[in-house]
Amino acid sequence: MNENTPDASQDLSALLDDVRRHLLWQEEAAGRVLMIDAKAALELQRSGPSLRERFARTHGAPDAAPAPQAPRAEPPPPRMPTVPEARPAGWERPVAAPQAGQGATVPARMPPPAEARPPVSRPLAAGMLVDAPPRQSPPTSGPPPGASSGERPTLDEIRRDLGDCRRCKLCTGRKNLVFGSGNPRAELVFVGEGPGENEDLQGVPFVGAAGELLTKMIGAMGYRRDDVYICNVVKCRPPGNRNPEPEEIAACEPFLRAQLAAIQPKVVVALGKFAAQTLLRDSTAITRLRGNWRTYEGIQLMPTFHPAYLLRSPAEKRKAWEDLQAVMKVLGKQPGSRA
Repeated sequence: MNENTPDASQDLSALLDDVRRHLLWQEEAAGRVLMIDAKAALELQRSGPSLRERFARTHGAPDAAPAPQAPRAEPPPPRMPTVPEARPAGWERPVAAPQAGQGATVPARMPPPAEARPPVSRPLAAGMLVDAPPRQSPPTSGPPPGASSGERPTLDEIRRDLGDCRRCKLCTGRKNLVFGSGNPRAELVFVGEGPGENEDLQGVPFVGAAGELLTKMIGAMGYRRDDVYICNVVKCRPPGNRNPEPEEIAACEPFLRAQLAAIQPKVVVALGKFAAQTLLRDSTAITRLRGNWRTYEGIQLMPTFHPAYLLRSPAEKRKAWEDLQAVMKVLGKQPGSRA
C-alpha cells in the first residue's frame, strides 16, 4: 500500500488520531512510557519506512522512549529478635515450603503464649511419658512436732508425737527412750549428746558419772536440777556409747528443736560438739566454739565442754567454769562454789 494514495492518507490520519488520543490518555494517567496497543503497532509496521520516520520526527522514536524506571527498592524490614518470647504479638515470618517443585513462602505464626502451651511431656522409660507438673515453690517448714497451727507445743504433746519412736536404727538396741527431764518453763536448758548406759536403763538424762558432774556444775551456778531442763540431741543410746550418726541425729533433731520451742528458755548451754554443732549448724570444733556467745532461734546459746570430756580431761574444768560464769552473769546469778 502506497502512502500517497487517498486511502493511505485516510489510514495515516486515523492512525495519528488514535496515537494522539492514546498520548492524551497517558498524560492524564501520569504515564511516562509510550504504550501503543497491538493494533496500532501492527498498522505502524505495515505503513512503510517513510510513515515510521515521519511518526518518529513528530512524536519521537518508539525505541527512544524513556526506559521504564525500576521500582524503588523498599528498605528491608527490621530484623526481628530470634527469641520467640521477645517477638511482638502476632508477628509472622516467612518460611520456605516446597510447592510444585520450587520454594514458596507461607506465613508461620509465633508459638502460643506460655500459659496456652500444652504441658511438656518428659520420657521416664521406654514407651512411657508423663506430663511434667508445674514448678512449685519449695514447701515451708511446718510447725514443730506437737504444735497446733500458730501455737507453741507443749512437752507433753511432743512426747506423745515421739511415741515409741522407730525413726532410726537406734530403736533396735535401746532399753528406754530418754526424752528429757526438769522444769518445763526453765530459763536455763542443758543439751547433751545422747543417753549412756545408766540413762538407757533409767530413762532419765545425765544420771551416770557425767550426770553427777553436771549436777555439781548446776549447783555451783545457784540452781537445782529441778530448776533447769536437761535433754539430749538423740533420745536413744548409741550402741557402745559410740557417736551418733548423721541420720540418727536427723531423725531426732526435730524433737529437740520442738522441746526448746516449748520451753522458750533465756539461755541454752550446749554440752559438747554434737549439741553445739547440731543447734548452730556449724561444724567448727568445740574447742573453738566454746566460750563464745551464739544465738539459736533468738535464744542466747553458750557452747562448752561435755561433762564426760571433763572427766577425761580434768584440766579443762577451769575453762568450762568460765563459760558457766558467763551464763550466770546473763541470768543474774551470783557465783557459788566451783564444781
